[in-house]
Amino acid sequence: MPKIAVFVDVQNIYYTTRDAYGRSFNYRGFWQALSQQGDIVGANAYAIARADDGQHKFQSALRHIGFDVKLKPYIQRSDGSAKGDWDVGITIDVLEAAPNVDKVILLSGDGDFDMLLNKINSKYGVETEVFGVPSLTANSLIDAASSFHPITEQDLL
Repeated sequence: MPKIAVFVDVQNIYYTTRDAYGRSFNYRGFWQALSQQGDIVGANAYAIARADDGQHKFQSALRHIGFDVKLKPYIQRSDGSAKGDWDVGITIDVLEAAPNVDKVILLSGDGDFDMLLNKINSKYGVETEVFGVPSLTANSLIDAASSFHPITEQDLL
């Protein structure tokens, strides 16, 4: 069975499915479908730590499914803007996992990851799959992936 590593940009998936469909992504259904394709040797979900019961329950549910939940503090700046970006952390983890797996799966529509996918594909020959909301996924990311899987209403709760 192929070895699979999964990386979820939780904030990106939350906001894109909410904006496009008004619903949340079905992580349990995704995990069940993915586990039939190979051996999931690593699965990281990158989220923001907030003092919110709903977020704690959601993160516990992700852990129960099988994800390693990585949290970064939510930073509220004095000008009212907020920060909670995992791009560098996801990139480092993908680069570390890529030599040891057959497939890297990224759930995100963020075009900043296009160079990362091109790099691991050319350097390690690893297959790359992207799952994202079609209208909110960067074309450069879709082009960089070995395959793109649109998140549609059937993938939601």
